[in-house]
Amino acid sequence: MTIREQVSNAKKASAELAVLSTEVKDKALEAMAAALDADRKAILDANADDLRNADALLKEGKITQVLIDRLKVTDVKINGMIAGIRDVVKLKDPVGRTLASMDLDDDLELYQISCPIGVLGVIFESRPDVVPQIMSLCLKSGNAVIFKGGREAAASNRSLFSILREAAVSAGVPKDVFVLMESRDDVNAILEMDEYIDLLIPRGSNEFVRFIQDNTRIPVLGHAAGICHVYVDKSADMKKALDVVLDSKIQYPAVCNAVETLIVHSEISERFLPKMSELFVKNGVEIRADERSAKIIGRDAKKAKAEDWDEEYNDLIISIKTVDSVSEAVAFINEHGSGHTDTIISEDRDAALKFVSMVDSAGVFVNASTRFDDGYRFGKGAEVGISTNKIHARGPVGMEGLMIYKYILIGNGHVVKDYAGSDPKGYKHKVTKKNFKM
Repeated sequence: MTIREQVSNAKKASAELAVLSTEVKDKALEAMAAALDADRKAILDANADDLRNADALLKEGKITQVLIDRLKVTDVKINGMIAGIRDVVKLKDPVGRTLASMDLDDDLELYQISCPIGVLGVIFESRPDVVPQIMSLCLKSGNAVIFKGGREAAASNRSLFSILREAAVSAGVPKDVFVLMESRDDVNAILEMDEYIDLLIPRGSNEFVRFIQDNTRIPVLGHAAGICHVYVDKSADMKKALDVVLDSKIQYPAVCNAVETLIVHSEISERFLPKMSELFVKNGVEIRADERSAKIIGRDAKKAKAEDWDEEYNDLIISIKTVDSVSEAVAFINEHGSGHTDTIISEDRDAALKFVSMVDSAGVFVNASTRFDDGYRFGKGAEVGISTNKIHARGPVGMEGLMIYKYILIGNGHVVKDYAGSDPKGYKHKVTKKNFKM
């Protein structure tokens, strides 16, 4: 069967998935979680094959260490996959909810009803855990999904996809709603299938995401870069600042919600920066600082270049800048940030309020690590990605970002001509709290 035929079949099957009962979907999700637990060895063996191949590619310079870090699957990661799926089971079924209702006139009732988007295309590099995350969210939200992973994770993706799909189908899910593509040529095929695919979700490097955005007519949900900041205000509690900045940088530096630039108020810089830089050095973090910060830090700091302020390192590297006010920090973030996640460390309520009100990012935090910006941590069960878009969905995208709505109008022979002309009837436009039912 050709790729186009598989995607076409997924489009047809998505109509069946959209009306699947909550009971069947939750049963399928439980079967998927149990299957991951039972088939750990097969998943780890497949991942070991990928890691061996990735090591060879790394030596040839064809892959980065960041991708290998994201590629690795462990028992702990499988536990996280299982927990994520079971959290999705606990979430309310979003399909068919009445979002709003109104009586346009007597016996003329309008309902706004939530419904699935339809067919999603997910194109991703490394990260095998994308497969259970997105498959579980798509299943619960009634969306078909087409997966295309990178060659570096081919065996891991195939193993996870097969295990999860088989478990879901055994519980009553239509088999055609999940598709896995593996050929490099399949990416270009996906980008041209706007008649079948309703939304694309790319997960990978800046260059990769921008390539997807620039080469398709299909709407794209996601972010091209994760340039996150932590601003340490002059009123910051020293311990909070040290702990939050360090966690934001080193807890997992290869991900999009890790901090890349530290901004420090000049009134606290001489007390804070020596302690912070000592922690960075102890944890293997390379420091690139502006002139004011470098004078305080000393020999442990390299001179920051202009391009450092716009760089997503995804590594144990941080750039540091000193400013004289919260307004200057906000202006710098809005100029150089990617709209992903930015944090202020402050005990001054007015300064914190100004920061969260003026920083134009999807996630704006106070006294908390940037690493909290995650669908699982936000109680969404899992996420399909983090969006810096300003339409449809923003931030960690869970099931709510996979839903759209339709309008359903129930009449009794009503015709528009009665509400037009020289003596028209008037509309009531009475907002109600009715739930749609037939």
